[in-house]
Amino acid sequence: MIKLDVLAFGVHPDDVELSCAGVLLVEKKRGQKTGIIDLTEGELGTRGTTETRYAEAAESALILGLDVRENLKLADGFFENNEEAQRKVIYAIRNYRPEIVLCNAPADRHPDHGRSAGLVNDAAFLSGLKKIETHFDGHIQEAWRPKYVLHYIQDRYLEPDFVVDISDVFEQKLEAIRAFKTQFYTPGEDGPATYISTPDFLDSVVYRYKMFGKMIGVKYAEGFISQKKIGLRNFDALIKENT
Repeated sequence: MIKLDVLAFGVHPDDVELSCAGVLLVEKKRGQKTGIIDLTEGELGTRGTTETRYAEAAESALILGLDVRENLKLADGFFENNEEAQRKVIYAIRNYRPEIVLCNAPADRHPDHGRSAGLVNDAAFLSGLKKIETHFDGHIQEAWRPKYVLHYIQDRYLEPDFVVDISDVFEQKLEAIRAFKTQFYTPGEDGPATYISTPDFLDSVVYRYKMFGKMIGVKYAEGFISQKKIGLRNFDALIKENT
């Protein structure tokens, strides 16, 4: 099983693209191994079907150059942060042994987002406990705890603990978002109007990342929340604003 450097969890296919695909692209350009795990198939989405979601997710995975993309098939809208779901996430974390896990916003407009954040955060901790047994190919998986669990920011504005410059990859991020043709505004695509299917919604995505970029003097950035204090090895890691 391939070891990943960064593994992003999204409760719905397209959550990661909207919120942290830029960072995945930045890390990929640095030679890091990246992946996405969708917790649900997004089967309750008003537009499109489960089949189109899988096709769109696969297209986006190619755009992002992912090493892995999987779907845990939890129940969209009805999954719980319970032992059954936690064990599925633990299994995935132990399989791919990521150094950093990215996951949904801790609170948001869609109730699945906050519930997913709690689920992944809890599972990432439990994954490091040796007495919790999970199995792969008939063998007990080794315990593994990511160094950081970071929450990306979604529809509701939350103050980020830090932001990451994604200016060089922003157009590619937008391409990955637009791979979900049935979900977002695409000329020629039919379907009932939804909160995210208007041109204004995608405009708001662009404005959000422009705002985060402005915070650090770059064109575009993505913001993250960490319950754990972030440390720097040296000041070279800091972005120097142009003055």
